[in-house]
Amino acid sequence: MQDFQHKAFNELFDLSGRTAIVTGGANGIGKATALRLAQAGANIVIADLKIEDANKAAKEIESYGVKVLAVECNILKDEDLVAMVDKTLEVFGRINILISNAGGGGGGQENPFKITVDDFRRDFELNVFSAWRLCQLCVPHMKKSGYGSIVITTSMSSVNKSPDMSGYAASKAAVNHMVANLTHDFGPEVRINAVGPGATRTAALESVLTPEIEEKMLSHTPIKRLGEADDIAGAMLYFAAPISEWVSGQTLFVNGGGVQTLD
Repeated sequence: MQDFQHKAFNELFDLSGRTAIVTGGANGIGKATALRLAQAGANIVIADLKIEDANKAAKEIESYGVKVLAVECNILKDEDLVAMVDKTLEVFGRINILISNAGGGGGGQENPFKITVDDFRRDFELNVFSAWRLCQLCVPHMKKSGYGSIVITTSMSSVNKSPDMSGYAASKAAVNHMVANLTHDFGPEVRINAVGPGATRTAALESVLTPEIEEKMLSHTPIKRLGEADDIAGAMLYFAAPISEWVSGQTLFVNGGGVQTLD
């Protein structure tokens, strides 16, 4: 165990020499997290479906003096996950941090009488199965390196109750409980936690946000603004860094102290 009393403040957030994989790292919360981890000294692998965006993000991240690798990756394809992990090891020789951020689904559009079982299943494939498989691929290498931290992006929908959200919300609730259980399988070398964003200004939210919806959201939010990607990235950094070395199996909601829903 680290002796925090004799550890400099900067060391508690120092990720120098460590390698972090960020899925969905080309835009939004993923990109903000990749930038934050790079500021802390980590080398970064941006795994994203949009390789052109990943390459642009990589150029920006390189300005922090770290090494960056952009990899095209569809999290629904096992061969892509395997290839991405293999490429990371080939280039960097180690894996220390996994930010399993890529996901998705039909949240807010899941009328149970209009969607199919396949739609429901896809929520779990995107948000649960892919994250579990990435853990399976990465944890042995984290244990070998002697340092491992996994952070999975969950959602406020995992605890909220709203219409047209049954598949997406259920998959994110599964993430929370999966994390709580996997900590017993991965410790002591590897920690695993989840971050649940509230309403955060990303392209996905902006596509459905109206002034009326925002006003209603803020009426239930003690910190009277919507989240920014950097707000979520700060929580990701906390879990990735040594400062949280005795924290595992937890879900942290970053939501301005309130509840924001689309209904």
